[in-house]
Amino acid sequence: MATVNVRRLDDEVVRKLKVRAAANSRSLEAELRDILERVVAEDDYQAKKRAFREYSKQLRALTAGRHHTPSEELIRASRDSGYGREE
Repeated sequence: MATVNVRRLDDEVVRKLKVRAAANSRSLEAELRDILERVVAEDDYQAKKRAFREYSKQLRALTAGRHHTPSEELIRASRDSGYGREE
């Protein structure tokens, strides 16, 4: 694992981080590790969310102007026809 040193942090920031660590029953190091891991995970989530939105936009463009039967109608028709019933 890597080691990271952060220099010139404001004393008040460090004090608040220590308070936060104590409130979470963690060492300052563990608290900082948790904060950094959550920030990186959130960045990954946001990137995936943006990619999904772009992909959805492309799919909508591909199907623009086409008639789409609502899924509830398809399901109802399938049920009414007896599809999937065991005899």
